[in-house]
Amino acid sequence: MADQIWITGLGVASSIGLNVGESLDSLMTGTRGIGPIKILDTIHKDDFRVGEIGFTDQHLMEILGIPVSQYELYTRTTLIGMIAAREAIVSAGIDPSDGVPTALISATTVGGMDKSEREFGRDDADPAYIRTHPCGDSTNKIAAFVGVDGYRTTLSTACSSSANAIIHGARLIRHAYVERAIVGGVDALSKFTLNGFNSLMILDRDDCRPFDRHRRGLNLGEGAGFLVLESDRSLAGSKRKKICSLSGFSNANDAHHQTASSPDGQGAFDAMTKALDMSGIVPEEVDYINAHGTGTENNDASEGAALLRVFGETLPPFSSTKSYTGHTLGAAAGIEAVFSVLALMKGVLYPGLGFREPMEGIALSPIRKLQRKELGHVLSNSFGFGGNNSTLIFSKP
Repeated sequence: MADQIWITGLGVASSIGLNVGESLDSLMTGTRGIGPIKILDTIHKDDFRVGEIGFTDQHLMEILGIPVSQYELYTRTTLIGMIAAREAIVSAGIDPSDGVPTALISATTVGGMDKSEREFGRDDADPAYIRTHPCGDSTNKIAAFVGVDGYRTTLSTACSSSANAIIHGARLIRHAYVERAIVGGVDALSKFTLNGFNSLMILDRDDCRPFDRHRRGLNLGEGAGFLVLESDRSLAGSKRKKICSLSGFSNANDAHHQTASSPDGQGAFDAMTKALDMSGIVPEEVDYINAHGTGTENNDASEGAALLRVFGETLPPFSSTKSYTGHTLGAAAGIEAVFSVLALMKGVLYPGLGFREPMEGIALSPIRKLQRKELGHVLSNSFGFGGNNSTLIFSKP
């Protein structure tokens, strides 16, 4: 079994940037990527604000060098995932076709829905769009694009999907099934998810404000985040840089409710404590928490309760970067893992945008201004419907 899981590459695409550099600039300057709907064709164009990538599918294909004549083969989910996965591989300096056993684990909840929903109910529906509907289609196309011809799989566990993809990749490496893994997730905006969250009455018509007393819901977003994980064996004899380690991880399920988190945050508590146990650090050693922080009344209260149970008076600085990107669903944990690693690398704490007053009954205040601080350990939370809760811990080498 490998003792360490190293992160050697990062790739990200969201409404605040189509690469790591653009994203970091937005995080450092407090620039939101949330605004009016411009690309998604929906009757709710004027009703909600979202974290939308401001490029059409055709423009994304141009960025990737894919002929527009192949438009029917690629969903928006696939295209966004390709952008982030390619950047992660380039930044790691690896060639997935070099013979080193390499896996690709991609998470998504939308899959090809962005195209198939356009055809639903039409007598002249194009079957090409139906073939791109399954979640695994995006994974297979991302794998082919970046040159992974070995193990690949797709995970879908609601909003913890990408975290579980990262965990799955780490376990494959630890048990020596592969030497490295490209892990993360991607989701595009779709009418189905917008209408679904609207039916739950948890969308904010203004900019979301995680952990604020007057929070009214979340903003949906789209994007992708991928990391390259490697074993010591994969890096042996290489001059490639170890960015940090994935020192702890855990997945727990409290099975409290189909869409609501438990009031006492039991699942979140279990995920955080087990990840800390694996990492070998104590709560006082965590320097920053990238919280799940959706901005909904239930989630923030539940996560807040769990944070107090785990950390008590030693609660470290925390914030939710969903206030920048919106909630990107199955991609959220991958994007936020990249942001967490960047915080560790650059020694920065991102402010939570929109926060004004602490929640009633839970006196928690996220970071309000950008801070610079030497960081050793960063914890990232991702919690999904059905009580599927995951925590990742990143540590400096």
